[in-house]
Amino acid sequence: QVQLVESGGGLVQTGGSLRLACAAAGRSLSDSVMGWFRQNPGKERELVASISVSGRNTAYADSVKGRFTISRDNAKNTVYLQMDSLKPEDTADYYCASTETYFSLSSVYIDTFYYRNWGQGTQVTVSS
Repeated sequence: QVQLVESGGGLVQTGGSLRLACAAAGRSLSDSVMGWFRQNPGKERELVASISVSGRNTAYADSVKGRFTISRDNAKNTVYLQMDSLKPEDTADYYCASTETYFSLSSVYIDTFYYRNWGQGTQVTVSS
């Protein structure tokens, strides 16, 4: 079973940047669709970004388009989320997730339903 560990969260000022990393152990991520989600207390977990197995296809929440970039390095078994121009509303716990299967090399998934493995999360706080 794969274990996902997020890192890179922290406190940053409005307009700043952070780079989150999700490292996997126990299984290769090369055949998994990967996603970053975020959640605040009392709210549902929401998609931030998803990346296909091939790495050529991505999907983003409207609120982060043009500011966040998801990428993957299969050789390092790691997925990244580069977050630029951060806003206070980006404050949340960020979670990495992986699928066990995929429909095609270009598939991206925006629903938590498709993701079977989750990390413990890393906290991101953006101060105003």
